Amino acid sequence: MSITFITNDQLYIQAIEPIAGASSFVWIGTADIKDLHVHYKGTVQSFQGMLDSLAKRKVAIRLLHAKEPGPNFRKSFDKYPLLWKNMERQLCPRVHFKHIIIDGKFAYSGSANLTGAGLGIKSANTRNFEAGFVTNDLKIIESIMNQFDEVWLGRYCKDCKRKQYCQDPII
Repeated sequence: MSITFITNDQLYIQAIEPIAGASSFVWIGTADIKDLHVHYKGTVQSFQGMLDSLAKRKVAIRLLHAKEPGPNFRKSFDKYPLLWKNMERQLCPRVHFKHIIIDGKFAYSGSANLTGAGLGIKSANTRNFEAGFVTNDLKIIESIMNQFDEVWLGRYCKDCKRKQYCQDPII
């Protein structure tokens, strides 16, 4: 079991790169989402290309985010029709956590959104100053998964006081 504190460009290496090796599922929670780019299969491509490859391998993908992605994300998303059917998405304007869970065996939690400046391959001179941790500690991963799942399943929707901002209610 290990917990590793990571910052800045280490985030990409230790939080994004492991997603390509997922075999069962990937859950991603983020406040902001943009069309970030990654190194994948010898090229630079949209992160959605990596997710599309996972979907082709029948890896379940959940994306929980706080607001609708921008036009660049949507334009890229249109190139991956397999994701339309195979990636589950939920929108909750109260989501501010940033989590990545892979196969229930690995997790990232920290400050970085799913954006180029947060978790993408931006240069050191343009990336945000971010921090977080990665772990394979099953108790910590279970706690992260429980928080994600509670929001995903709408546990807080009934009593939510921000419903007027919820464009697509979970329940």
